[in-house]
Amino acid sequence: MGLRVNSGEVDEAQLRSAMANEVPELGPSSEPLPRKAIVCYGTGHMLNDLTAACWFTYLLIFLTDIGLSPREAATVMLSGQIADAIATVVVGQMIDTFGHFKIWHAGGSLLVAVSFSSVFGGCMACALLGNNYAVAHTIGYSAFAAIFNVGWAATQVSHMSLVNCITSNQSSQVSLNSCRNAFTMAANLGLYVIAYLVFRILPSKQVCDVETQFKWIAGSAIAVGICFVVVFQIGVKEPSLSHHKEGSQECNSRTSFKVWFGKLLYYQVAAVYMLTRLTTNVSQALLPFYLIDDLLMEESSKAVVPALIYACSFLASIVLQELRWTSFQLKSVFTMGAALWVLSGATFLLLPQSLHGPVYVLAVLIGVGNAFMLVTATSMEGVLVSTNLSGCGFVYGSLSFLDKFACGIALYLIEGMNVQTRFCPTANVMGQSLLSFPPICHYSLIRVALALVPSGCAFLAWIITTTMKFDDSTLENSRTTLDDSLASLQTPLLHATPAAEESDVTHMKRLQGGNSSTPCSIRERRKSADSHGITDLGSPGDDLVDSGIESKEVTSRMQDEEAPSVWKMLGHAMVGRWGSIRPAQLPFLQ
Repeated sequence: MGLRVNSGEVDEAQLRSAMANEVPELGPSSEPLPRKAIVCYGTGHMLNDLTAACWFTYLLIFLTDIGLSPREAATVMLSGQIADAIATVVVGQMIDTFGHFKIWHAGGSLLVAVSFSSVFGGCMACALLGNNYAVAHTIGYSAFAAIFNVGWAATQVSHMSLVNCITSNQSSQVSLNSCRNAFTMAANLGLYVIAYLVFRILPSKQVCDVETQFKWIAGSAIAVGICFVVVFQIGVKEPSLSHHKEGSQECNSRTSFKVWFGKLLYYQVAAVYMLTRLTTNVSQALLPFYLIDDLLMEESSKAVVPALIYACSFLASIVLQELRWTSFQLKSVFTMGAALWVLSGATFLLLPQSLHGPVYVLAVLIGVGNAFMLVTATSMEGVLVSTNLSGCGFVYGSLSFLDKFACGIALYLIEGMNVQTRFCPTANVMGQSLLSFPPICHYSLIRVALALVPSGCAFLAWIITTTMKFDDSTLENSRTTLDDSLASLQTPLLHATPAAEESDVTHMKRLQGGNSSTPCSIRERRKSADSHGITDLGSPGDDLVDSGIESKEVTSRMQDEEAPSVWKMLGHAMVGRWGSIRPAQLPFLQ
């Protein structure tokens, strides 16, 4: 492959790795990764995805079902959101500084598994202290909620950062992110399938039944997720990046956060993204209450309706990838998403209790509306960053922090006003109030909140978008310079740009021994290779002369980059988890 080494400078394992077209020990490989390595990488986020789907859909309704007041349940959620916001920034900085992605991934996964089971498996702190008071439950659940989100952040950031540590090949990076998103889709839908089966097989007639239900759901999610974590840890090899420590001065340049604070577009994009996340996240958390308490639907609806919303969002996102964004299209698609949410909010408010069929139509509208708003809001972030990749870490980190914190506060305020617990009087027999399970509360603050808060946030976000001014040339530039996961929201899915096809080096952000930098030149790569005993990296022409196999590999790689691929469709279509907006191929925090 045009590779010559000095005797004794590179060991046999490294040479075998290079010859076998696997992840090399010396750093990111420019060769396409084997499918086995891609699949093993994709499994690494399954535990996070399974637990996150359960956490944000069912945490509040689980806590209120077992006896916590709405305010106490919201306190638990808020503690987790704040911990997540802070940990995402802090853990990202530490990973960028120290590296060792797989160690961070393993530690985060362990925290996720232990803390998640400690919440849905019962109050472990209460059992250890022998205290069964509501305050003890709130403190115990809040502590494990914070630990869960710290572990979640460590796993997420380390897993996403590992992409361009493994490979510098564009096609392989797209495949890694695509595979990860394919497993994300499978995890979310799988969790809802598990929940549906549990709700159907184990109906809840009293509090202990609720605890049993969620023990099974949580236990199943953890068991499946841990199996995939093991596959990831065994199947993915993390190469050493020490030879990338020397970079050009330009590579190490940073953009001061003060520059962003001086831009009006930064505040507009931040507001739009925060309001968009509030729209999707508040509705996700409140929807199960609305289905069970207001419409009196079966318990299985808590799994069927969220799964339908998610599936429709996914399909709508695939369609959006075929668009070439202009400022007019960006605003038009966002307007359609906001309009769908305003229509859905009005329907939520006016829907009679006896009509259950329209809920599934609403789920389709909400799924499409979520996709329209999330995809365009994320694309606006790309326009804001444009070609200024050295400052993208602050933008994505600050907006992620803002949306997580805002969502936690919003849910806390909504549940804080909902002073009536879900165990409320539902019947009056001979002058005596009776309690039933599940509770039937017609106070319906949840109905009002679900109708007005998401649609109101969508309407405010739309007003802000009308004041935003985009330069279409900026949209075009950002399309060709941002990483695959973000640029995919702005370019047609099946048409690669010529600039992206020309080089596997000049478009890439490299991690340098855990530190972030911009792409380094081929000359610098040769210099660093010389220091490791690699005397000649060879040119593409030399490779073709040296071996006929090389020409086949180049042809295969070009075909992979040009051909329509299900991997690419999956990779470019995901709308993401709460606040997980950091692109996989950019350093997390500059």
